[in-house]
Amino acid sequence: MAQQLNGKRVAILAADGFEESELASPRAALQGQGVETHVITPDGKGIRAWAETDWGDTYEADKSLSDASAADYHALLLPGGLFNPDTLRLNEDALTFVRHFFEAGKPVAAICHAPWILINAGVVEGRKMTSVPSVAQDLKNAGAKWFDESVVVDAGLVTSRTPKDLDDFNSKLLEEVAEGRHSHQHA
Repeated sequence: MAQQLNGKRVAILAADGFEESELASPRAALQGQGVETHVITPDGKGIRAWAETDWGDTYEADKSLSDASAADYHALLLPGGLFNPDTLRLNEDALTFVRHFFEAGKPVAAICHAPWILINAGVVEGRKMTSVPSVAQDLKNAGAKWFDESVVVDAGLVTSRTPKDLDDFNSKLLEEVAEGRHSHQHA
């Protein structure tokens, strides 16, 4: 798989209040396989993590959303947390950025509350997905088929429930990035 990941770039779209482990763990897994990652934030400034019960570290941004193009990346990672996806799902530039990955058939991985972003981007109808249980009904209302499993993969779309699922999530994220474009990934 390492050869298939050589030269790949993954965008990590996040804002203040992302769940720290849901960015740090997948990012480390990707970088450990030689994948270049860029943290993209709405304003290009550093973002503060939420670490389970309190504020965590600040993570520097590599790019602002206005300077990022989905065409420059092979996949997209959306960490969860409560505040982060709630902010991003109301940002039209973020939703447009997300839609471009689906339109191009590129892998997208979302964990915890991050499927809220996908709901607002209009890309979940008919898809098999999972999420933190509190988002399940939102996904069902948007037309997704929700499963209570550690990881669900549907044609390049990888979703997981919570940080306890990160091992499975990271494994499938790496697999989907290695596979590349998916013809059934759609907006």
